[in-house]
This record gives sequence, structure tokens and C-alpha cells, in this order.
Amino acid sequence: MQTLQRRVSVYGALLAMIPKMFMAYQLWFWAGLVMNVISMSILYFFWNAVYAESGVISGLAREQTINYILLAFFFMPLASNDLVWEFGSNLREGLMVHHLLRPVNFQAMNYVQQFGAVLTRVTLQIPILLLGVFLFGLKIPTDLMTWLAFLVSALLGFTVMFFFTWFLACFTFYTTEIWGLGVLIEGMTFFLSGALVPLAMMPEWLRGIVLSVPFAQALAVPIGLLSGITPLGDAPRLWLIQIAWIIGMWIISTLFFRVAVRKITVQGG
Repeated sequence: MQTLQRRVSVYGALLAMIPKMFMAYQLWFWAGLVMNVISMSILYFFWNAVYAESGVISGLAREQTINYILLAFFFMPLASNDLVWEFGSNLREGLMVHHLLRPVNFQAMNYVQQFGAVLTRVTLQIPILLLGVFLFGLKIPTDLMTWLAFLVSALLGFTVMFFFTWFLACFTFYTTEIWGLGVLIEGMTFFLSGALVPLAMMPEWLRGIVLSVPFAQALAVPIGLLSGITPLGDAPRLWLIQIAWIIGMWIISTLFFRVAVRKITVQGG
């Protein structure tokens, strides 16, 4: 019991540090807020233009699609994390060894930190949510079961993406420059997560590719439930798929990390 309490205390302290780190750089917050307002406005007017000639595309009405896109934009932090950049920074500055020697599980520590970062980023997105409601007609679901299904799926999807990105971050052990890898992953995440286009609108062959990689599990699946595009009755089946992804990616990422960590090259420190 004491061991459990000590671990909860340690990971709780790590979690509590994340909001403080974000709020320490207020200029980043305001700059990010302005950029997000511009980005969301572009997405809104783009999809309005797409629906200018037709009220329904691939079975989705204009209101459904715009609601999905705005919700996906608000919850985009679910699909993105800083693991690749974090690994690269630690390796470049020679801090990776120090992290590995700490008396806490390195993977669990990073999971808690990334979870805290997601919570903080979503919270900081609230002004964007209000803008979407009052200016762009975003409709927030009021059904409790819809929110419960979304929250379960969002947590599972975030975990899938964490283990998948952990696997990709292990490639940083084999290179001295991670900028290209980081930008590539960010670009793939933005498109393959379903943030730009609902999966229902994609051609069958492209949808199959998207669903065969983990990105969509983190955003498209939970947002589909929240926006009403995916029937609530499909939630249990989708949860099982996400759990299967978690188990598979946890095994693969853990094994790959054990191999890759032997290739540490200290570039600084």
C-alpha cells in the first residue's frame, strides 16, 4: 500500500507540473490562440465552400461535417504529443541517461506527462470552443451517454497514439537530427487522424489505409461518436478495437525500446 501511495504521489507531482510549465510561457499561449483562431476560421470557410454546390456529400450534411471538423480541431491535442521532440532533445542534451536512472518507470513517467499536456492543451482551447459556438454555429452534444462514450474512446485513443508515437520516437536513437522525423509525423497525424476530412468522405481504398494505422483511433473514432456521425451503438465494438491496438502497440513499442535504447549516442551534456 505504501508503495502504491508513493507511486501515486510521484506521478501526481509530475502531472501537476505540466500546467505550470505551459503557463510559464504566456506569450506562447496568446500566439497559439491567435494562430488557432485563424486556422479554425480557414477550416470553417473552406468546408462552407465545399458544400456550396451540394447540401450532402458522402451521406454527410453540411452541418454534420462542419460540426465534426470544429470538434476535431478543438480536440486535436488527443492525436498529437511531443514524444519525438522530447526524445530528440534528451538525446541531444545528454539527459536521456539521467531519465533512465531515475527510480520511476520511464515509460509511465512520459505517459503521465503527455496525458497532463493533453489535458492542459484542451483546457487552453476553451476560447476556441466558445468562438466556434458563437460565431460558427458549433453544436455541443448534451446527451450524457454520448459524452461518456466519447471520453472512454478518447482515453483509449490517446493511449494508442502514445504507444505508437513511443515506437516512432525510438528511431531517434539511430539519428543525430530528429527535425525531419518530427515534421513528418506531425504532417501524417494531421491528415491520417481525420482532422481535415471525415473518414466517411474518403475513398474506400484510402479509408482502409487510414484505419490500418493508429492515427484515426486517437481522433476520428472518438470525434465520430461525439459528433453523431458514428452511431452510439457502435461504441463497444470501437472500444474493443482500440484496446486491441493498445495491447499490440504496447508490446511492439516496449520491445523496440529495449533494443533501441542500447544505441544511445550522447551529443551534449
